[in-house]
Amino acid sequence: MRLKNKVSIITGAAQGIGLATALKFAAEGAIVVVCDLRADGVDAAVAAIHQADGQAIGFALNVTHRDEVDAMVAAVKAKFGRIDVLVNNAGITKDARLQKMTLDQFDAVIDVNLRGVFHASQAVVDTMVAQGSGVILNASSVVGIYGNFGQTNYAASKFGVIGFTKTWSRELGPKGIRVNAVAPGFVETPILQTVPDKVLQHMRDQVPLHRLGKPEEIAAVYAFLASDEASYVNGAVLEVSGGMTV
Repeated sequence: MRLKNKVSIITGAAQGIGLATALKFAAEGAIVVVCDLRADGVDAAVAAIHQADGQAIGFALNVTHRDEVDAMVAAVKAKFGRIDVLVNNAGITKDARLQKMTLDQFDAVIDVNLRGVFHASQAVVDTMVAQGSGVILNASSVVGIYGNFGQTNYAASKFGVIGFTKTWSRELGPKGIRVNAVAPGFVETPILQTVPDKVLQHMRDQVPLHRLGKPEEIAAVYAFLASDEASYVNGAVLEVSGGMTV
């Protein structure tokens, strides 16, 4: 078990990549802290981990609300005495072309995808510094490297996450904390349920493997980066896209 007894906070963990990551971490022996906006989703994820004989607790919270994030981190620290891993997975999309994008659409995505990452990371960092170890993993995207039509807000947020990752790896590396980002490509998650089949097929055609990724494939990369096997990986942005940008 690569993550045995590592206290691991995962945001946006009620579905998709976040849920797959929570299940993977639990299978690798981690104590998983499931965080999501939806209380029912949190309960279901915790129950699934327990059913598989894993360790988990859950918190329903909004990563854009700093008081809720701080309360969760304080509770985790009080219960377990340490925080080993933070996976900043929570994210949303509200797509529109530049000419059509509203300020509300722009602000909502930046608030969750960028400010939320800042909130959670700043909330855990003092604990990690005090214990002299820790791992922060940030969810970027291939859109955060190459941009994408109709995603001004999302691309900006995921570019920003890469900036966080590069900066924090420099600041926190000397203190024993590794910071890395994962940049998934097209992944089969609930966010694609409303996408027409014709568009999905076009997405598959762009990938040399001719298929979309599975949440479990992204989760496996997070598990590697969180483990001691990645002890010399710091400041990296690992693209997991099936080669779509080759």
